[in-house]
Amino acid sequence: MKVVIFCGGLGMRLREYSESIPKPMVPVGYRPILWHLMRYYAHYGHKEFILCLGYKADSIKKYFLDYDETVSNDFVMSNGGRTVDLLASDIQDWQITFVDTGINSSIGERLKAVERHVAGEEEFLANYSDGLTDLALSGGDFSVCKAARAAGKPLSAARSRRRRLFGRAHGRFRSRGRSSSA
Repeated sequence: MKVVIFCGGLGMRLREYSESIPKPMVPVGYRPILWHLMRYYAHYGHKEFILCLGYKADSIKKYFLDYDETVSNDFVMSNGGRTVDLLASDIQDWQITFVDTGINSSIGERLKAVERHVAGEEEFLANYSDGLTDLALSGGDFSVCKAARAAGKPLSAARSRRRRLFGRAHGRFRSRGRSSSA
């Protein structure tokens, strides 16, 4: 099953990073968040990716074109470093389609731009490039895919409750001479 990943947004909530790199390339450990998301899907056997690119698309393309599997895999080096044999591989069996979907495109416009790449597919998966989860995608008693199929709808979405970013304030506040409790 193909996986469409929306990577083109401006990343406004991550301004500290997004002026120099796009949000999908924000590091989590020594790999970008996009790599972790793709690794999640690959774990469940979904290794055909369609990246909907926009803002700073060149840095995403460059990351994968310059990808070095020795950074995250064991390997054997011989002949004074001239020969490197990987003992495992991260992305060797991934197929990644890079599609420029426009800098200011909406999600619907991005999906329309990659329509030909999912044409003929009975189903495909789609995700924002920063939507990491540990939900079971398939297998087991509960899975996102199983729940979506059981709903019998043409489109399903999984979401979690948004945690509050800030704690609730307790105490008394004064506003225009009156006091109130929170």
